[in-house]
Amino acid sequence: MWIVLGLIVGIITALALPSSMIPPISCSTYISVAFLAGLDSVIGGIKGGIEDNFDLSVFVSGFIMNTLLAALITWLGDRVGVDLYMAAIVTFGVRIFNNFGSIRHDIMKKNMNAAHESNKKQENKSSAKTEAETKE
Repeated sequence: MWIVLGLIVGIITALALPSSMIPPISCSTYISVAFLAGLDSVIGGIKGGIEDNFDLSVFVSGFIMNTLLAALITWLGDRVGVDLYMAAIVTFGVRIFNNFGSIRHDIMKKNMNAAHESNKKQENKSSAKTEAETKE
């Protein structure tokens, strides 16, 4: 619910802003790298939450440091004339897909374990019923 509400508020805010407040095209590489750094941190936080080892201080520091490092690499690449931002994009992209894979694996593992436990309970009930019927 909060995600949808935040998305709606963000879209309305973006549409309401005058065009002079929209960042210029020259900032697009910085924005894309910052977005990927933030997305990487958020997905890593979700993965940590699913694995029960989420730490807010690690999340916040990772979010800030990843964003700053990616911006620094992008800026240095602009100064030297090399597209170094591509290194950050590839790195964050690989990490995002790895984290999604781990999240998917953990969710499937938990669902499979829950289904397996449910099947065991059903088998135990049916075998107990069968034993009770054979004793009678």
